[in-house]
Amino acid sequence: MQQRRIGDVTVGAVGLGAMPLSTKDGRPSHDDAVAVVHAALDAGVTLIDTADAYARDEAEFGHNESLVADALRGYGSGAHDVLVATKGGHTRRGTGWDLDGTPGYLRRACEASLRRLGGDAIGLYQFHRPDAATPWDESMGALRSLVDAGLVRMVGISNADVAQIDIARAIVGDALVSVQNQFSPGWRSSADELAHCAGHGLAFLPWSPFGGVTAAGSLASTAPAFAAVASELGVSVYQVTLAWHLAQSDVVVPIPGASQASSIQDCAAAADLRLTAAQLARLDAA
Repeated sequence: MQQRRIGDVTVGAVGLGAMPLSTKDGRPSHDDAVAVVHAALDAGVTLIDTADAYARDEAEFGHNESLVADALRGYGSGAHDVLVATKGGHTRRGTGWDLDGTPGYLRRACEASLRRLGGDAIGLYQFHRPDAATPWDESMGALRSLVDAGLVRMVGISNADVAQIDIARAIVGDALVSVQNQFSPGWRSSADELAHCAGHGLAFLPWSPFGGVTAAGSLASTAPAFAAVASELGVSVYQVTLAWHLAQSDVVVPIPGASQASSIQDCAAAADLRLTAAQLARLDAA
């Protein structure tokens, strides 16, 4: 698989978004979910994105992290090359979602994530979403302190704008390596943030790279130009969409969610799909 960089770590150009394994209605069984993670690793995926809040509800907070940890333990020595990127700052109230970006909470959340994931330190720890009740610089200072304490090796931020990225760079320093924002063919409002990341050597991890559309027919109807190129190439519209993401910049590492082995296998193949300049121009204009 084509490779990309996140900080000083090399990863496969397409990652796995593990969220659906815990939050999707009718989610797979534990064994089936583990099989999805193993299929991703077999396909060359070496970045897995998770979060402590990925669970059905408050009662099983941490479900996704524990699942990912189980899958990696059961895979063998090949799992040593996997970068696990988790997040903190989202809380759960019943089945609802709340925020807590205070330094005290982030420290406790990080320590709990490290216990679930195991190891000496978390590879990439991301602040899940800005908390309007907590000044951004305080949350960024908390991330810096996690690095200084040796709890995390690298730091990322999620759902951030350009100004917030720059504040994070100033406070966190070189330990800040990535930004995870929503970006897809139908949702390009983070184009400025993507360009800013490219200019500063920060990895850009598009979440929901298909725009929240999971059925091929539905994605084809919402992105007809992408479906047309897919038909020309004889590949899935998902592969074309991810190849378009990768062509935006060499800092882009999309993290498609998957709850079936066949889905992540298809997505992983996009890392080696090359679109022509004419095809990219059509997709960029769509």
